[in-house]
Amino acid sequence: EMEFTLDLPHMDGKSLFPICDSPENDDGEPEVIQWRLKERMKTVSVALVACLNIRVDPPDVIKPSPCARMECWTNPYSMSPPKALEQIGKTLESQYTKWQPRAKYKQSLDPTVEDVKKLCDSLRRTAKDERVLFHYNGRGVPRPTSNSEMWVFNKNFTQYIPLSVYDLQTWLGSPSILVFDCSNAGVLVSPQQRDEDHILLAACSAGETLPQNPSLPADVFTACLTTPHKMALRWLCQNGAPLTRMDPELADQVPGKLNDRKTVLGELNWIFTAVTDTIAWNLLPPDLFKRLFRQDLLVASIFRNFILAQRILRSLGCTPVSVPALPPSHHHPLWQAWDLAAEVCMAQLPRLLRDPRAEYVSSSFFGDQLTAFEVWLELGSPSRGKPLELPIVLQVLLSQQHRVRALQLLARFLDMGRWAVNHALSVGVFPYVLKLLQSPAQELRPALVFIWTKLLAVDPTCQQDLVREGCHDYFLRALSGPPTAGPDPLPPNQQGLCLAVLSIMVADYPEAKERCLERGLVDVLAAALASPSPHVREWGCLCAGRLWAQSDR
Repeated sequence: EMEFTLDLPHMDGKSLFPICDSPENDDGEPEVIQWRLKERMKTVSVALVACLNIRVDPPDVIKPSPCARMECWTNPYSMSPPKALEQIGKTLESQYTKWQPRAKYKQSLDPTVEDVKKLCDSLRRTAKDERVLFHYNGRGVPRPTSNSEMWVFNKNFTQYIPLSVYDLQTWLGSPSILVFDCSNAGVLVSPQQRDEDHILLAACSAGETLPQNPSLPADVFTACLTTPHKMALRWLCQNGAPLTRMDPELADQVPGKLNDRKTVLGELNWIFTAVTDTIAWNLLPPDLFKRLFRQDLLVASIFRNFILAQRILRSLGCTPVSVPALPPSHHHPLWQAWDLAAEVCMAQLPRLLRDPRAEYVSSSFFGDQLTAFEVWLELGSPSRGKPLELPIVLQVLLSQQHRVRALQLLARFLDMGRWAVNHALSVGVFPYVLKLLQSPAQELRPALVFIWTKLLAVDPTCQQDLVREGCHDYFLRALSGPPTAGPDPLPPNQQGLCLAVLSIMVADYPEAKERCLERGLVDVLAAALASPSPHVREWGCLCAGRLWAQSDR
């Protein structure tokens, strides 16, 4: 096992923590990457526009027989057109609501240009400076034109009326995200667009026609974005290895809740999130990953699901496009791990559905990925690049079953150097390990304290977050220990690490000094300076010096 320790830097005329003093190290690598979000954002308003004109095909569409019919998993030919349109609108809203329940939703079904304008104006007033999502289903109107125009209707449904994307973006304002689910959708997405406040997603490239496979829904793109697990399982049932193919209808019967990881559906969602997050982190530049997958919860969900859409629609002859553009991800090796986890789950469904008392056998996915990460740690180095599994390790921190092992492996990774700490910060480790400081579990403490020592050594500004959240108490309590624990309740190396964290926390930060003094830091330091361990005394001296530097007390 790893010994969680940290040597005291030599005082040779340089700063005790020289990493804080220069913007780059000797290799030209930034000492601290810009891992913090400039601002968080929310998608607070969602416009759902469907131009379907059910049972009336547009003139440029020739449908085979049989062909795809389902819209939002509803067969519009099983009921009257008005009722079908209403049902599709309600279902689409409910599908989006699962990803962003607090947003304000408004539908516009078979609208006119004026209807769309009123809708956009209304939602922008509601959203103010937050993001608006605009979803367009245009399978009941002609394809968009080369002038970046989509189609809506006139009041009497006697004409198709063009609506330019430029006008639409003007009405929506910024920030916004536009989703186009129609054939030839790529003409509505300009790759030259550089405005970060406008995000665009299209179901296919210019010149492409959406698939009409009768075994799949007509709105495959929308299904991927809003019901990814159902779509992924159905596609896998039909396209998996011949020996593992199952009834696609099983995909509709997966028991459980999305947000309950102990249920079948919850575990599948957890694995899917880990897989798509990891694919994105490995393929995207850090700044783009941070903007798309860490800034806005709904945008992050949509782009995770867009990665699935890339895989499924490419297998059907279409290439989804986006602004900002995402590199191709349909052949990423992690999809094989997802397929295996999904197949193992699906194989259990007949037994679980027959007997409600039957026990679900959890997937080995996260344990397997931790093992893969452990193998990488044995062989990894900066020259070999970042580890594929790092985002999955963060997801495993949510699981009590694997948490201790995940923390120990994360600590080993951070011990590889500043580059490793920067990678961990860029993938989003900070909120996970910050929340774990609220846990009373003693078995987490050795690795957790070591991790925080490494994070603070690379980015001392984390001291402000720790003090703001009251986390200085965690380290002070660890050093104080229960009254019956004796003078050294922690091993010396653990005491040294806690003192290292406190020394960075109080450095040039008056609020931290006051908070720590109120919680008994002087008594803790007195005990440290009297410790028989030179390691503890060294860090005690350092912490005392930083506490008293420029102090009025």
